[in-house]
Amino acid sequence: MVKVIMGLKGSGKTKRLIHDINTAVKNETGSMVCIEKGTKLRYDIDIHVRLIDYQEYRIGELSFLKGFISGLHAGNFDISHIFIDSFYKLIDNPTIADIEDFVVWCDKFGEANDLDFTIVVSDDPANATDTIKKYLQ
Repeated sequence: MVKVIMGLKGSGKTKRLIHDINTAVKNETGSMVCIEKGTKLRYDIDIHVRLIDYQEYRIGELSFLKGFISGLHAGNFDISHIFIDSFYKLIDNPTIADIEDFVVWCDKFGEANDLDFTIVVSDDPANATDTIKKYLQ
């Protein structure tokens, strides 16, 4: 399953992400990972969630992000949910097409590996393509 939380700055995306992470910890089995910029969520989410500061890895390219996630999974098959905060900050010069490509990839990868994704995107939901709209929550 892939869930996209999309909204403009100040629309409550981070609060929804925190709620979703803490709910998942209570209701899901397996390991959980949150990829974010910095460690701003450190005190708001359950200590059992592995926080990864993506600035340490200079992700930049969409193909690198896909490889990074594949590597996380290869290193720990127990990961059941990956949360990604601030997608636009992860990728250099991102476009709505990049989001669509990534969301579709996550859906296929997640289905093949029994893995859920929650992706936060700072953009007007009106800009979402029809494909992305299927994943909006």
